[in-house]
Amino acid sequence: MPILDWLNKDKAVRTAQRVPYRLLKQVPELCYGDAATENMLIQGDNLEALKALIPLYAGKFKCIYIDPPYNTKSAFEHYDDNLEHSKWLSMMYPRLELLRELLAEDGSIFVSIDDNEAHYLKIIMDELFGRKNFVSSIIWQKVYSIKNSAKHFSDMHDYLYVYAKNIDALEIARVPRSEASRKNYKNWDNDPRGPWRSGPIAARNYYSLGTYPIKCPSGRIIEGPPPGSYWRFSEEKLRQLDADGRIWWGKKGGNVPAPKLYLREVGDGVRAATLWKYEEVGHNQDSKRESLALFKKMPFGTPKPEKLIQRIISIVTKKGDLVLDSFIGSGTTAAVAHKMGRRYIGIEMGEHAVTHCHPRLMKVIDGEQGGISKSVEWEGGGGFKFYRLGETVFDEFGLINPYIKFAALASHLWYMETRLPMQVTPDSPLLGIHNGTAYYLLYNGILGDKRPQGGNVLTGPVLDSLPAHEGLKVIYGEATRFGEQRLDNEKIVFKQIPYDVKAI
Repeated sequence: MPILDWLNKDKAVRTAQRVPYRLLKQVPELCYGDAATENMLIQGDNLEALKALIPLYAGKFKCIYIDPPYNTKSAFEHYDDNLEHSKWLSMMYPRLELLRELLAEDGSIFVSIDDNEAHYLKIIMDELFGRKNFVSSIIWQKVYSIKNSAKHFSDMHDYLYVYAKNIDALEIARVPRSEASRKNYKNWDNDPRGPWRSGPIAARNYYSLGTYPIKCPSGRIIEGPPPGSYWRFSEEKLRQLDADGRIWWGKKGGNVPAPKLYLREVGDGVRAATLWKYEEVGHNQDSKRESLALFKKMPFGTPKPEKLIQRIISIVTKKGDLVLDSFIGSGTTAAVAHKMGRRYIGIEMGEHAVTHCHPRLMKVIDGEQGGISKSVEWEGGGGFKFYRLGETVFDEFGLINPYIKFAALASHLWYMETRLPMQVTPDSPLLGIHNGTAYYLLYNGILGDKRPQGGNVLTGPVLDSLPAHEGLKVIYGEATRFGEQRLDNEKIVFKQIPYDVKAI
């Protein structure tokens, strides 16, 4: 598979691995609403924040949407085309790498982009997600009127690049049928089965029983199908459908017969297309009006309308699923996910996290009625917790930060060993059992002894106090009093803190 190369790519490929693993520090005064909520708003560099989420949320997000900088000569202070392009690619690569790790096996990621970097983005996403997991390139009509002052062409659309973690596991729900589509279904003959529209009776595919003459109710004879085509039904099947009232011959009974397609049978949903028109999912002016209704001035020049995010979330998630946006801007994705009953995490680096995202989500919880609120019958409720990035787990020498608590180190070690996020913080040294191996952590007085090394050293009494496991045991601790033979006899692999604790 072709891959993309650029200045400093080697460094970009190693960036995610070298990002320090930081803790998330809750800011109680900025949390709002239901205290039991799992929703999170994180202020901080999104690369470090994504790394901090890995031990807790790897493989958990059903939907990821990001709207990164488009690299349109305004993303950096001094623009140089080659250097700018390389910076953008080096910024995106490690973030996409971590986002893929956070995506559920049946999850999908949507990335908003325009022509400046779209094709380069496609290549690096092919590299990271696998070309076979490319789902679609969706065109969103972001403006509704042509700009005649444009130099060459009036730019009217953005793209949404869609990738799956595993395309074989991905399911895309249908979107509601539009009113215009519903109006195509009539009931000319008062059919008790309800509204219908006519479908074609001829097709180009060869059918050995599809070349007979048809006699219409009016007496007209149709000698056969059009040249190069065949009737879709055999003569016997056509008679059966006609007897059941499922064939339309026209008001005077002399038309080419047409099978009826009933609205109630085709369903009220249609397969999502790759062209999303502004009438369906909103446009830039909608998003600007929504922003101005929430804020005194525009927080961003190119916000996305709530209806666009609603479409994305509605076709790939169900209520209760996890949604992530690591370039959350003014908070649109979190606001829409909240109104739609999804759990979410949003990340924003700058002060917008406090000045825009935070008050917006407060208004949502209080029942604000802008955007999609009325269409989803939103009345308020729920909550979110606010976090900032805290201390690093490891210091500059690779040693464990002495202020790290048991829960943080436990989740780190569990993910390091199993590549799975920790579901529940344990209340004993047993972190869990994976593939027949039990993992234990003797650290920070978990056994109740608050002395500096109390309970952190593997001894006979400590082993007797641990939850029993017959199979292999991996035990992390500061030291062990067991020799090699005793460790073998007890089926123990001992790993010493801090030397055997590695950064993810």
